[in-house]
Amino acid sequence: MMFPLFTINFINISIELSSLTLTNVLIVLFVSTALGAIISGLYAFTHRKTVYDHAFNTTLLLLPIIISIIIILVSNNIARAFSLAGVFTLVRFRSAITDSRDIAFILSAVGVGLAMSLGMIGYAVTFTLFISAVMMIIHYLKLDQQRKTHAKLRIIIPENLNYANVFDDVFHQYVTSFQLTRVKTTDFGTMFELTYLIKTKANIDQKAFIDELRVRNGNLSITLTTDYISIVSE
Repeated sequence: MMFPLFTINFINISIELSSLTLTNVLIVLFVSTALGAIISGLYAFTHRKTVYDHAFNTTLLLLPIIISIIIILVSNNIARAFSLAGVFTLVRFRSAITDSRDIAFILSAVGVGLAMSLGMIGYAVTFTLFISAVMMIIHYLKLDQQRKTHAKLRIIIPENLNYANVFDDVFHQYVTSFQLTRVKTTDFGTMFELTYLIKTKANIDQKAFIDELRVRNGNLSITLTTDYISIVSE
């Protein structure tokens, strides 16, 4: 019976921020830094095998601190809140988020900062630990990884080659579905660039697949892309 009671008491740990004191502000800043470090470390761990922006990782560390400071400063003051909104309208973000998973980390850091700005230390710690546990489960179960069966295939062919059905027999051997989505002339009209969206069969030999395509297109350029961002973009 003591464990649920301890949990409830831990969640209800808070500090009163209606009257700011140096001690209270330092507690908010240090706890926000610690929780931001957990989120930042989680991001670095789950992205350790990929290329990621280290500046974004640092931002995750600082974001709970910044949000806490901002909310504390504008709390109970409408004029400050409107002034802050005017300042944010002048901010321009130079880099776009290419991985939608990054939004979850940003919102997590913002949520922790909001909880800390209200003095809810227990809730902020609980939220951080719970979100971290969920993200770790997703990471180890590989629920966030793209299945490498969908791909974009670009093939360069000479202009005198009829592209209508020239690769169909190769596709039937290596892919389960294919669709010609774009035909583009290149090299001053001497070449055609064909773009296909394909779904490959499981565990195919990519080199053998490309080699058979090279036989048909005269050993010209072939590009096979499995990255999701590249597939959905032009």
